[in-house]
Amino acid sequence: MRLATWNVNSIRARVVRTVEFCVRENIDVLAMQEIKCKPEQFPYAEFEAAGYQVVAHGHNQWNGVAIASREPIEDVSFAFDGMPGFQKGYDGPDAPQEARALGATIDGVRVWSLYVPNGRGLDDPHYRYKLEWLAALQGYTRGALGADPDLPLALVGDFNIAPLDADNGDPTVVEGVTTHVSPPEREAFQALLDAGLSDVVRPLVPTGYTYWDYKQLRFPRNEGLRIDFVLGSHAFADAVAGASIARDERKGEIPSDHVPVVVDLDLEGPDDDDRPMIF
Repeated sequence: MRLATWNVNSIRARVVRTVEFCVRENIDVLAMQEIKCKPEQFPYAEFEAAGYQVVAHGHNQWNGVAIASREPIEDVSFAFDGMPGFQKGYDGPDAPQEARALGATIDGVRVWSLYVPNGRGLDDPHYRYKLEWLAALQGYTRGALGADPDLPLALVGDFNIAPLDADNGDPTVVEGVTTHVSPPEREAFQALLDAGLSDVVRPLVPTGYTYWDYKQLRFPRNEGLRIDFVLGSHAFADAVAGASIARDERKGEIPSDHVPVVVDLDLEGPDDDDRPMIF
């Protein structure tokens, strides 16, 4: 299986580019974030013509997640257990949930396409919401892997966190001043790893950004952030055979400000014929 995650920053504006990438790069499963449309507005026809089925989750022109797959999409969920909601000016525990999480099982792998809240500012209610959302995601992860330690689980998407100093090349993103690099956010990211996940791309692609702001020539200057990740359980990580960051997708006409992160999985294991003979 070749799995990719991509914050497409409006699928209706970039559907041709997105489908062409999937076909050209032989992507089996694409997790998308920021589709910015309701399910009935999603451009299904273009994906279906290329051999993909799609499940989309969105409410309006903001946020939204989707999964496209060549294989059957099963056991779909539109929120993980305990996922909090958010509404500006609303302080209650039952705020409406945003379209930020979509889970599905594909060929035995449990995949979540996630668009972690931005946070907006360190003193903004959205920042508190971000930390609560991440804490709930950690709780879901611990529960899922506690119930089934051998579950091939992948949390993929735009985490809106640069967990290491090396992941931040944008001079406007400053620890203690802006979101994405604050200690509580980085601690929340580490808590996901401590819950039984690993960043399966970094060992194979140790450097590189996945996002560059459209302003101030950030991409030509390579002043980016590494904020898009594939976090996998041990069963998922053990199947990883390759990984890449598709940096060139930031080039050309109407690019997203993010690029795809791609992982190759060997779900079959070693071929019997390759095993040593025992007499």
